[in-house]
Amino acid sequence: MAGEVLFVGWGPVVRGREERALQVFQETMEYYGRLQQEGQIDSFEPVVIGPHGGDLAGFVMIRGERAKLAQLRFSEEFERMTVRAAGIVDNLGVGPAYTGEALTRQMGLFEESARELATA
Repeated sequence: MAGEVLFVGWGPVVRGREERALQVFQETMEYYGRLQQEGQIDSFEPVVIGPHGGDLAGFVMIRGERAKLAQLRFSEEFERMTVRAAGIVDNLGVGPAYTGEALTRQMGLFEESARELATA
């Protein structure tokens, strides 16, 4: 289904680990680029958020087919990259996200649930 996303978000870099964070970020972008070339993902989009007083410093949206994203999420290489990143940034999180058709489906599920709970 179009619109499936694996969301990887992170908070501030651990103080004193800034240079290492840049290195790991670059390695991670190269890894996602390789996954795209191999057809394991459709695309990826990194976003860095400017200073705003919140906990989210940036994120990457990895787009692809649901089954391929699930396989990626629990692959040893992805988990290794995630553990490395967790050592240099705070608040690292990985989870599903939805856009396009997948968002429409999720909102349909929400609407169905809201109706069911309203009558309970």
